[in-house]
Amino acid sequence: MERAKKEANRRGNRLATATVDCAQAKGEADTIQTIADGINTATSGTSVPARGISTNEYYNRLWNILDQEYDAAIITLDEVDRLDDDNVLMILSRAQEAGKVNVPIGIIAISNKVNFREQMTERVKSSLGHNEFIFDPYGGEQLRRILDNRRDAFEDDVLQTGVIPKTAALAAKRHGDARKAIRLLRHAGDFAKNNGFSEVTEDHLELAQERAEGERLKELIAGLPPHSKYILYALANLTANTSGDRDWFRTTVVYDVYQKVCDAEGTDILTTDSIRGLLSELAFLEVTESNQQHGGMGKGTYKEHRLLWEPSIVFKMDPDPAQVNVEQ
Repeated sequence: MERAKKEANRRGNRLATATVDCAQAKGEADTIQTIADGINTATSGTSVPARGISTNEYYNRLWNILDQEYDAAIITLDEVDRLDDDNVLMILSRAQEAGKVNVPIGIIAISNKVNFREQMTERVKSSLGHNEFIFDPYGGEQLRRILDNRRDAFEDDVLQTGVIPKTAALAAKRHGDARKAIRLLRHAGDFAKNNGFSEVTEDHLELAQERAEGERLKELIAGLPPHSKYILYALANLTANTSGDRDWFRTTVVYDVYQKVCDAEGTDILTTDSIRGLLSELAFLEVTESNQQHGGMGKGTYKEHRLLWEPSIVFKMDPDPAQVNVEQ
């Protein structure tokens, strides 16, 4: 975007660029306000308040700013899968065609969900007319080089020789995410420091792994209602306390334990339909997994759910997690 802006300036064109973190500004009004405020100028004559006007008015003010101040725009929506719906993509991609604005708008939508395109409605897919680029996860050698550049976060001779290669190997095997690899290395350093060790060893990585996973889980569910966490506690209790190898549970079973968790937390209980919706969100974020099952002749269909994380990691999200009695 910066390179495009410089090239536009060289050609005498005014290019607006804006980036929105959709994990933070998930609502439609928040997203448009962030874009409009980010590209606004002192000469536009348009104000963009943080709140107090309708979503439609935020769009109108965005169109005014674009028409008066710019020749084109590129808008990046990071973690676009965290938006509540497709409205933003639909309206931005059709703005010029619909006569809302006279400048072309390019959209860069970024998601860690490889199947995000399948979540979009057919109207949005048609409107975007988009190209899709899939970036492969980092491999072990790439992660090692990235982590080598972070050695300066540690005092000399603190990291044992095998720590960075092992961190890279663990990260490559689990997710291939550089940020998570760096976080794991930091947690290992924190563990060594807090426990009075003069060196960070490979063993410290293993001990820091659960803490890193717990933080990753917190990130995934950040912004979801508190009851999403209570559903996770219900599934964690079921998974940890059910005899045998069972790890799939019907919605009704999850709901029964969820009610017990709510009692333990001292909070009101949501309806079954609300819980089904939250379970779908958790499955989309790959925190849980859901399957449609057929009960056979005359028994209809039902959904089963399972936790994709170790129960111990779920319980470590909170210093005093809700653990309840489960009879299965």
